[in-house]
Amino acid sequence: MAPVALPQENDLSQFKSSLKAPGADVDRFLDRLAAKNTDSAAAKKLADEYDRYWRDRDHLVDNEEEVNERVGMSAALTNAYYDLSSDFYEVCWGESFHFARMHKNSSFQHNLARHEGLLAVKLGLGMGMTCLDVGCGVGGPLREIARLSNAYLTGLNNNAYQVGRARKLNQRHQLDQLCKVVKGSFNEMPFPDSSFDRAYAIEATCHAARLEDPYGEAFRVLKPGGLFACYEWCTTEKYDETDVKQKAIIHGIEEGDGIAKLRSTRECLAALKKVGFEIVEYADLADPDNTTYGTQEPWYQPLKGEYTLDISRLWTMRMTPAGRAVTHVMVNVLETVGLAPPGTASVSSKLLKAATCLVEGGEKHLFTPMFFFLARKPSPAVSSSSAREQ
Repeated sequence: MAPVALPQENDLSQFKSSLKAPGADVDRFLDRLAAKNTDSAAAKKLADEYDRYWRDRDHLVDNEEEVNERVGMSAALTNAYYDLSSDFYEVCWGESFHFARMHKNSSFQHNLARHEGLLAVKLGLGMGMTCLDVGCGVGGPLREIARLSNAYLTGLNNNAYQVGRARKLNQRHQLDQLCKVVKGSFNEMPFPDSSFDRAYAIEATCHAARLEDPYGEAFRVLKPGGLFACYEWCTTEKYDETDVKQKAIIHGIEEGDGIAKLRSTRECLAALKKVGFEIVEYADLADPDNTTYGTQEPWYQPLKGEYTLDISRLWTMRMTPAGRAVTHVMVNVLETVGLAPPGTASVSSKLLKAATCLVEGGEKHLFTPMFFFLARKPSPAVSSSSAREQ
């Protein structure tokens, strides 16, 4: 069977979304920090437990034992990370915790929405279809894609805190009729076989110990002929793991973003094929050699920072080095006076380090947060036809 011809990004020109600027819930952010401070001992234990996973900072040449331990405990590591960091992401980044291609003359919010909308277009989502968001965070992409497609979206998330936030935000945006969120692991999805028409993941499955686990579960819960799209965090062909300086950059990304081990783009594609998917297309959308790259600012530009008099972009200062430094000072003060739980400043420090490493990894193109792929679960008819053609 010939590949299905799907619309391209230009077909999103009629997409108009109600977008909400990050930072609009600063007061609620402080309330949420205070609410987490009801058990100081538990909060400190959580922060210390996360820190324990990263003992190998000073001996990266021989750190396989520590890496293997993190891989074995990846679910606990990821849960601890998002318990600690979700509020920071939401106040600084908004409801969509991901990067995007930074098209020039477009706002940060519109670039995020375009990035999400492209998945809906590639998946061919439409009214009445069912779609799974694998690792949905607090549901920002879930809601944008529901607005665009009018499909029924189910978000899957194993972090109880984020599940609660996502459900509240679905109700706040009056989208709880189209969007629901289920607590569960993407390694053991709580859905019957062949439940969904489509599925996608945005910068989520990189937290898995083995990519085959969430990819295999996505394959299982998709209907025959269903499509799975993803933006994956990967190392690129330029990454040399034997180079200690490069390894320190990738290690900083892993530590600051709760990832046991980043996989390469080749490993990503191999995992898809291993579980049975047919790969329709793939591309590193962060590749500087991409034909449209000249029309964009680098994906890491919001973290690197810029000076602008554009009023619509001034609020992005909170993401820049200066903005992050101000936030870090603020949370140190809040923790010192007892308004934020113990370990909050430690989380802020890790996010600061991660941002620096993300910029360095992006500038050297050792790392991509948007290795895009579209894969299909074969239908019995397609499989038998392909076999006959061979």
